[in-house]
Amino acid sequence: MQQDVKYWYLRNHQIFSQITDDKYQELCVWVGFKKAIKNEDIFFTHEPVKRIYFLKKGMLKIISQDIDGNEVTKDIIQKGDIFGEIALDEAPDGETSEYAKVITDEAVMCTFTLENFEKVLAKNPSISLKFTKKVGNKLKTLENRYNHLIFKDVRTRVIHFLKKFVQDNGEAQGKLWLARNYLTHQDIAHLTGSTRQTVTSILNQLKKENQLIYSRNEIVILDLDGLR
Repeated sequence: MQQDVKYWYLRNHQIFSQITDDKYQELCVWVGFKKAIKNEDIFFTHEPVKRIYFLKKGMLKIISQDIDGNEVTKDIIQKGDIFGEIALDEAPDGETSEYAKVITDEAVMCTFTLENFEKVLAKNPSISLKFTKKVGNKLKTLENRYNHLIFKDVRTRVIHFLKKFVQDNGEAQGKLWLARNYLTHQDIAHLTGSTRQTVTSILNQLKKENQLIYSRNEIVILDLDGLR
């Protein structure tokens, strides 16, 4: 039964979508399967066994902890994303500690040790190509985020983040978009290069302008194209 479950989650990930059944059976020997609940920590940069994770269900946030113990939200990991040892090399000494925390009720992922995933890439050129493209797309996303931090004002950055979040995680009802909210004001501040007080002020302003309904449970953008 457990082998069947691992097979299902592996097969439905887009990186593994076009390989043969024989290859799937071989991969299931190497892949691990993990479920986690809300607030559970998943990945630590300083674990002795390096791993790479493929998120099938749920949502996580990547947290960096500095030398003073302060937590900073660095990224949001969503269904279909990859996290862990993406660079396929050792992290440099002195790097701040990073880990992933589940922010939905449940998260499901498959995972490889770094050694086994390197074997997968070496034996399966199609997987290697898709993996490279996936990482490249992630780098483009990060580049776009940094460009926004440099060239856009805070309100524009917050609005851009909210739009992308509801489109990635919500559903449309005409012009209206609705998504469950898993983020704090501080999370949004970290991800948009702002402060919690400024984010709170912008959200309140958008609510007064009747452009946004924002609560601990949901984010509603009343007119996605009209939100400015």
